[in-house]
Amino acid sequence: MIALLIYRIVLLLLLPLVLLALLIRSISNPEYRQRLSERLGFMPKPYKKNGIIVHAASVGEVIALTPLIEQLLKTYPELPITLTTFTPTGSAQVKKQFSSRVQHCFLPLDILPCTQLFLARLQPQLMVFMETELWPNLINQCAKKQIKLLLINGRLSANSMKSYKKIGSLITPALNQFDKILCQSPDNLTNFLRLGAHNKRCTVSGNLKFDISINSSLLEKQAQLTTLLPKNRQLWLVASTHQGDEEIALTAFKQVRALFPSLLLVLVPRHPERFETVEKLCIEHEFTLLKRSENVPVDSQDIWLLDTLGELMAAYSLADIVTMGGSFSHIGGHNPLEPALFKKPIIVGNDMSNFTEILKQLKKLRGIEQLPLNQVSAEQSVELARMIMNLLHDTKRARLLGEQAHQVVMNNQGASDRTLSQIQELMP
Repeated sequence: MIALLIYRIVLLLLLPLVLLALLIRSISNPEYRQRLSERLGFMPKPYKKNGIIVHAASVGEVIALTPLIEQLLKTYPELPITLTTFTPTGSAQVKKQFSSRVQHCFLPLDILPCTQLFLARLQPQLMVFMETELWPNLINQCAKKQIKLLLINGRLSANSMKSYKKIGSLITPALNQFDKILCQSPDNLTNFLRLGAHNKRCTVSGNLKFDISINSSLLEKQAQLTTLLPKNRQLWLVASTHQGDEEIALTAFKQVRALFPSLLLVLVPRHPERFETVEKLCIEHEFTLLKRSENVPVDSQDIWLLDTLGELMAAYSLADIVTMGGSFSHIGGHNPLEPALFKKPIIVGNDMSNFTEILKQLKKLRGIEQLPLNQVSAEQSVELARMIMNLLHDTKRARLLGEQAHQVVMNNQGASDRTLSQIQELMP
């Protein structure tokens, strides 16, 4: 309790700095400023009470949760389902995916007055967190109000373990206020137990990220993008890029184009505020470029910049080869299962620490290629170019790589059903 008290005081003191940081970020993304009141626990409109709140930090989590949310809407048609996020891109995905079928707002800052207001307005029966989203203050308040607590898709990497152990006196009590912790894998379950979670609270339910599927909305979007892309050019898609990723990809692209001059590079930056920066970088590398937002067909341009939201999944379906961004530095990579759903050959960088278990399974079935560890950027560019050229040359091998990745997805589905069963046990 002392650790929680110190945590509350420190966060309260830091509140002006946190608000300033959000205002600075709003320079490039106005939504951080426009919806600042939600961060403080003030709801913009009346919300229905006594339902279920599910928190998804950003876009990837919203996509992973979609099958489960659809099941909740069918199972509890009389209850309000509230889906919270912490980023504007996550918020946009909620609106696109569910429209008015769910209630939506930002999760407030984990500061006592903010979380009190949030819970007072919604008064949920159940609060669901995902993966490593641990909010000690909000969790403690839910437990005091006898709101059921569930952690789903629990993930605790070696790096997270190191960080959380340093504040174990705060994190361990928070873990043991959950009624149940559903872990992605046995390795993750072991890490939660090592951090002090009670054995009776923890179980393995599988990874929700495997429960993706192709729906009508996705097919519609795919058809729209098809009209904008040339039919006689191969596509190399580099997804969810962060600073530094584009430099590696563009350098590799120069090498690949020497042998495959008609190859089209599709770049998809992770954060909208970087669209303009990435555009300038492509021009600096002397490539011709067309932006998706211009909504005109690609002709002879070298690069297509996907500077829109909610279209990456559909774009995967049209690519010949996919490379996951965020895997070339210390970001930890992004979800390779989405291109695997479309049987695409996937190449990743040397850091996929956010997807250790998924990577292990993909490698076991030979459904992914990864760059060697401990390479500097120049070496990564050379190796990436070599891998891309090999797959473009050997289409049979590329097809097999994609099919084996798809098999991993199919082999591991079912976590949404197991999670729903646990929710039904906890609900009155």
